[in-house]
Amino acid sequence: MQRRYTSEPLSMRMPESMTEYLRQEMECEGLLECVHGLKKLDRDCYRVLVDAQEPLTVDDIAEVVDRERSTTYRAVQRLMQAGLVQKEQINYEEGGYCHVYRPIDASEVAEEMRRTLNDWYAKMGQLIHEFEEKYEDETVAVADG
Repeated sequence: MQRRYTSEPLSMRMPESMTEYLRQEMECEGLLECVHGLKKLDRDCYRVLVDAQEPLTVDDIAEVVDRERSTTYRAVQRLMQAGLVQKEQINYEEGGYCHVYRPIDASEVAEEMRRTLNDWYAKMGQLIHEFEEKYEDETVAVADG
């Protein structure tokens, strides 16, 4: 029997500052929200794909997360755009095809998150430097004033 994943109402709000964000308790799945901006349903779909023994169709995923096919499809598309899932086409001998989805290897995903974090860190360092240059003279003048 497959586990069922449901999306409960959002009871947590996004933090308003980085300090507040760092004080929150996080689980590793929170990285999917933080780095990729994914929603709870997206994370649930990702978990279903990771737990699966084989690639799944959108219909398979929708059944487990107990959501409409179209809603699940949009979640899977967000996972693909985030680089967490890949799509494969299965061709039938009698004609026709279907698409199945599988998660990208966790080490590849982790490496991409590290690159994103390093880029963010470099950008924040530059902005902090700009802040310091912009306000240093003004705060010194006020303090000496």
